[in-house]
Parts: sequence; C-alpha cells; structure tokens
Amino acid sequence: MEWSDVRIFLAVARAGTLGGAARSLQISHPTVGRRLRALEQALGHTLFQRTADGLVLTEEGHGIVALAEQMEEGALAVERRLAGQEQTLKGSLRISSADWFGAYVLPPILADFSKAYPNVDVEVLTGTRLFNLAQREADVAFRIVPFNTADVVQRRLFRLDYGIYIAEEADDPAYGDGTGFRLITHDTSTGHFPDIAWLLESFPNARPVLRSNNRNVQGRMCREGIGIAVLPRVVGNQIPGIRRLDLPATPPARDIWMGYHRDLRRLGRLRAFISTVSNHLVNATA
Repeated sequence: MEWSDVRIFLAVARAGTLGGAARSLQISHPTVGRRLRALEQALGHTLFQRTADGLVLTEEGHGIVALAEQMEEGALAVERRLAGQEQTLKGSLRISSADWFGAYVLPPILADFSKAYPNVDVEVLTGTRLFNLAQREADVAFRIVPFNTADVVQRRLFRLDYGIYIAEEADDPAYGDGTGFRLITHDTSTGHFPDIAWLLESFPNARPVLRSNNRNVQGRMCREGIGIAVLPRVVGNQIPGIRRLDLPATPPARDIWMGYHRDLRRLGRLRAFISTVSNHLVNATA
C-alpha cells in the first residue's frame, strides 16, 4: 500500500466525489479514479459505493479510515519536522486570515516582507474557513478567536477596535433608537459576533436589510447608503465615502491571534515573516 494512494482515499472520503478530491489534491480527475481503483485492487475490497449523489464509504472503507488518518498524520509530521529545520529564506509561505484582515492589515506587512525576502513565494488564503495547520493547509493563520489545539504556537497580536459607520452624506441616527434607518449585519450562522449584537441593541428600531459574511462587502454597501454598519476600524477608516459615528458608547473590542504549528517554529521564512509582523505592530502602537 502506497501512501500516495492512501492520501487519495482520504481525499475522496472527505470530498465525496472524485472531482472534489482532485481539486483538493490539485491533480487530475482521471488520476484520482485510477489510483483509487489500484488501491481497491491491492486491498481486494471495494472501498466506496457509487451512488447518484457521489461516493459513499462501504463497511470496509469505514474500517480503514482511522488507520489511514494515522498514516496521514505520520506523513505530515515528517513533512512539518523537515520543513521546520529549513533555514533558507526561499520557498513558499501560506497565510490564512479573514477577508478583511487580508485586504486591510496584511498588505503593508507583505509589501515589506516581499522586499526583504524576494525568494519567498507568498500565498494568502482568505475567508471564513479555518484552515488546518497540522495538515499544512496553511503555515501561519490569523484569527479572531484563540487556537484550541495543543500543537499550535499562538500569540495575541493586538486589540481590535470596532466603530459604527454610515455614508458620508447620511444624517446621524439617534443612538438607542434608530427609527427610519437600516442596518447592515453579519452572517451569524458560524458563531456569535459581539459587535453585531451591540449594533442591534444600540439601534433597536432600525431595520436590518442586508447581511453578509464579508466585512469588505459590508463597508461597500454602507458607502452606497444601504444602511449603518459596524466594522473593524482598520477597515472602516480605509473605505472612502463613509464616516464613523461619534456615539456615547463603542462596540466591544476583540483580540487578534496569530498561530502556527510548533513543528515549524524553526522554519526560517516563517520566523522572518513573524518578525516583520512584530515590527509593524510595534510601529503601529508607537
């Protein structure tokens, strides 16, 4: 049994389709199908049942998932350990963050980093998905909540302040009321957002009319006059056409965390990037 075939088996099990597995592994659809058939032939068992909705694990397939994941963790541990011992400042660095962080916080940091280390190729992955650091889906991640796994080295970077924004030409809403105004809110299906709860409580008579899981979208819609939005100040202060309201109270702040797998703590390009981040934070708070 080859590890590359086991890797394909796990990708198919997680995606449920050959196409989904191919995209996650960045290989061709026929290659996935061919290697999966080879694995089934080598084992002498059918691992997936073909259905109209995709591929479903058979009883035999279910029986080896845990073992395959153990093989995966061992292979990934080897990769991380070897990567963590690399001292050359070249190669790739994959960064994961929320969309607004990637658009409004990272650019000046990455500009300096790229000038200082031109042989490092940077990939920035943004969105609501939490990438798995143990599986090398990302080398370093920035999040608004602490990391909850013991193998992640994490650091609290800074306190994130929020503000209430409205289109420049709009009138000021009455704090504690909001009658006649509309609200732009956040998709809360992925968790609780204290700033959104504060917005709804502070303008109880305003009508929520638009919801988005993207802070940049919220800011642009606010600029178009659609409604009041609560945004990280680092975002709202950089969007032209909107202004921050001066209110008797402010939305609750949150912490920004940076984390990376402990096996990568000696990776030269990661250490250089962390140093660049630290320098920017020192200058920003000086």
